[in-house]
Amino acid sequence: MSNIILRVQSPEGTKRIEVLPSDTVSRLYEKVYEAFDLNSFGFNLCKQRSQKEPLTSTRSRTVSGIGLSHGDILYLVPANGTQLWSAPSTSSASNNTSTESGPADTANGITNRSSGLSRSLPNVIENDIDEQLWKLDGKIQRKRDEKLCRHGARGCCVHCSPLEPFDEIYLKEQNIKHLSFHSYLRKLTAGVDRGKFIQLDDISCRIKTGCKDHPPWPRGICSKCQPNSITLNRQTYRHVDNVMFENASLVERFLNYWRSTGHQRIGYLYGRYEVHSDVPLGIRAVVAAIYEPPQESTKDTIRLLPDEREALVEELGRTLNLRRVGWIFTDLIADDVKKGTVKHVRNIESHFLSAQECIMAGYFQNRYPNPCRFSPNGYFGSKFVTVCVTGDDKNQVHMEGYQVSNQCMALVRDGCLVPTKDAPELGYVIESTDKQYVPDVFYKEKDTYGNEVTRLARPLPVEYLLVDVPASTPLTPQFTFFTDDSITPFPVENRQVDGQVQEFNSLCTYMQQFNSDQFLEATSDFHLLLFIATMDMYPMKDHMLPLLEAIRNKDKQKALEWAQSEHWATVEQLISVTSTSSRPPQTSSFGNSSRTLPSATVEGGGGIGVGTEPIVNPPPDQALWTCSHCTFLNAADLAVCEMCNLPREDVEEYDEEMMRELF
Repeated sequence: MSNIILRVQSPEGTKRIEVLPSDTVSRLYEKVYEAFDLNSFGFNLCKQRSQKEPLTSTRSRTVSGIGLSHGDILYLVPANGTQLWSAPSTSSASNNTSTESGPADTANGITNRSSGLSRSLPNVIENDIDEQLWKLDGKIQRKRDEKLCRHGARGCCVHCSPLEPFDEIYLKEQNIKHLSFHSYLRKLTAGVDRGKFIQLDDISCRIKTGCKDHPPWPRGICSKCQPNSITLNRQTYRHVDNVMFENASLVERFLNYWRSTGHQRIGYLYGRYEVHSDVPLGIRAVVAAIYEPPQESTKDTIRLLPDEREALVEELGRTLNLRRVGWIFTDLIADDVKKGTVKHVRNIESHFLSAQECIMAGYFQNRYPNPCRFSPNGYFGSKFVTVCVTGDDKNQVHMEGYQVSNQCMALVRDGCLVPTKDAPELGYVIESTDKQYVPDVFYKEKDTYGNEVTRLARPLPVEYLLVDVPASTPLTPQFTFFTDDSITPFPVENRQVDGQVQEFNSLCTYMQQFNSDQFLEATSDFHLLLFIATMDMYPMKDHMLPLLEAIRNKDKQKALEWAQSEHWATVEQLISVTSTSSRPPQTSSFGNSSRTLPSATVEGGGGIGVGTEPIVNPPPDQALWTCSHCTFLNAADLAVCEMCNLPREDVEEYDEEMMRELF
């Protein structure tokens, strides 16, 4: 069979390709790739200049089978803007770079895989808690057994020698369901090689890019770039072993929104990580504050809205030595309002977390990865936790903590997992399309005869993706921020409910509950600090660093010194001016910059710019004034109308004088 010649026109010119009529279309693509010296197979061959109906690279059809004959012309078109040719300057620069970077790579400890040595991992800055745990021995100490030990008090035998932190018998006796992550690492490094070749790779569900042996997906795929199939297994370790809320008031304050509206709520947990002594080499997430982002909620749904203050909240947390450690959401349905009970809807018969919630948890865990020295990219898993507030089997409100497995994180990150429409306990692994290749995902279960069978994850029971994390409060409450049951707390942000809206009047009402020497206690509130930093009237975020340091170190004297600053004095004056809308002006109480405003009458200690004396109704014979805006009759001592809250005309000059004094 004689060869035929095809002309291939490209943006870089035209070349003649010699093929056999019996050659496959895939072979034609390979010859074009070689003739033009292309960088990749990211191109299409079209019969028409209009680039319609490109030839599909396949091994099942021949050149003659698709209607090509001697002398035909084909048009080479880059697919999706792929760069098929590299500029000489770029290639030469890359060659020089690669040549010069050899010694540098060796200096950084990066060695070739073919040398037979393990590849050194990049320098990773791990969390402080991880550095602390690496310094611990981790051994489980045991006392001398009076029955089995035959040695003296200073001796040691197999019955009383320390155990490894991953000892299965000990974990089973202590009812510890999962290994701590550092116990898992100690197990991997406990062999003869001491973990010399350990490498924790994240699961990838994507095709490896840059393969030059075939056209890109969907026209070609090979074993080198194809991701492996995944068999879901229950994760034997967890990155966080306990979630502890510092005190019950934290959760009660969060639940007040549901109690007042009946709508569900989401919050972000801010706190720190510490050693959890109940689990060998365990990590505990301690929650000190709950930030509620902008959201729209109903009795059944929650939709998060864009948060313009997210970066500021993160910066505020870092300054206070707090970080975002997890998220919390409610799923509460009232059962008996008089008894205060809720329905028990999450159990083994229904679900613990829905597929949508698992996907959300996976999204957050991918967003906050865990730095790890044994991972090639520097991250492995996540310490981000999920807490669900729901009803227990006694119809009482309680908290359940979870994480999703690293396998779930990979499925969510690569867009392979979606929820089902009518079954919250089931997820679904999507099928491959022309735009995305999805590897096969399997899970194992026992059939009715007790045999272990492998099933395709369409659909997928989400319990294979869950890792339990106990959530609790301590017997002795802890307080990073000030809490007092006799004090009405400052409203929480982003709540559009009467009596729970953050506004300047709320600041006045809140601050009047404290004495002049309680400034540290008054400002030691995460929600108040966020409001002060972002309030429309006078933002304070650029001047709050000394105050935040005082709160972080619980330095009362430093907080009082900051209260004497001109910035806070301005806020005090604004509070005093605001207080005149409903009562005569008073004096500021915090700091040495207190100013007595005109016609002020000071009685008692009081709070900031808000008097403690009740408003007394004027006697009947006292003169009244009529509001020129709404014609409402007001008492003579009022500067603004009680009905429309607009100023009295004869006090406008006083208001102007007041603003000049302030600014």
